Amino acid sequence: MSFDINEGEIFGLLGPNGAGKTTLLSMLATLLIPTSGTAKVNGFDILTQPHQVRKSIGMVFQDPSSDDLLTGYENLKLHAMMYGVPSDVREDKIRNVLNLVDLWERKDDIVKKYSGGMRRRLEIARGLLHHPKVLFLDEPTLGLDPQTRKHIWEYIKKLVKEEHITIILTTHYMDEADMLCDRVSIIDSGKIVTLDSPENLKKIIGGDMIRVKSNDGDIDVVKKMKFVKKVEKKGDTITLTVVDANKHLKEILDSIGNVEWAELSSPTLNDVFLHFTGKEIREEEGSSIDRIRDHLRARKGN
Repeated sequence: MSFDINEGEIFGLLGPNGAGKTTLLSMLATLLIPTSGTAKVNGFDILTQPHQVRKSIGMVFQDPSSDDLLTGYENLKLHAMMYGVPSDVREDKIRNVLNLVDLWERKDDIVKKYSGGMRRRLEIARGLLHHPKVLFLDEPTLGLDPQTRKHIWEYIKKLVKEEHITIILTTHYMDEADMLCDRVSIIDSGKIVTLDSPENLKKIIGGDMIRVKSNDGDIDVVKKMKFVKKVEKKGDTITLTVVDANKHLKEILDSIGNVEWAELSSPTLNDVFLHFTGKEIREEEGSSIDRIRDHLRARKGN
């Protein structure tokens, strides 16, 4: 695969299990050495300048990796020391990132007492502590409630605007990719199958979506209708792509016959994903850290 990501862009990586997302992130973060080809992150080559790449990036895994027996402040101080942040600016940087994610007032609480959303915000603050140019976010809102997810989205947008960083985001939430990403890349079997803005990708579908559940539905008549662009049947569910679906919904349902339920929607990124991969996006099996560890074990074995 070959692609460019613009400075200050939120770039989404979507793909089914085994598509290559984790492998790609691991190579860009210099955790894995590519068998061929190369890439540049912040202008540095991942093969010949890995140290400069690591100084340029921050990484937030989908699984919490902060120490829950330390306070939020202690976690960040330990991270700053490991990254060699100078002692004369360390305190200001910790204060700045904690204020950015609204955790300054809770800095002295042990992380075990943090809610899921607070802990996720702490992970993001830690990833920003050394002022990276590129921030990798792997499933940043996985498992969070809708209200907390929305707040995390607001923080991510704030980061790009105020810190002028580039974000590479993996997610299984299509609404998250639609809301946040300037461009989205769908990866399948190690290849980019499409790459564009969410709005342009949704236009590819070419019409509204009607889903119908019918055990004995007749789709032959529907296929011949001029305003029906595409018909797919999977089990007892019929999915149609229709021009001006509101106008033609009754005629379509009458033609199908016995209908248990029907739903009408405008195209979504999930429809785009299904269109290009033939699969519904689903949660990855195992954590991102576990998958990267598996990669590293395989590399060590080789």
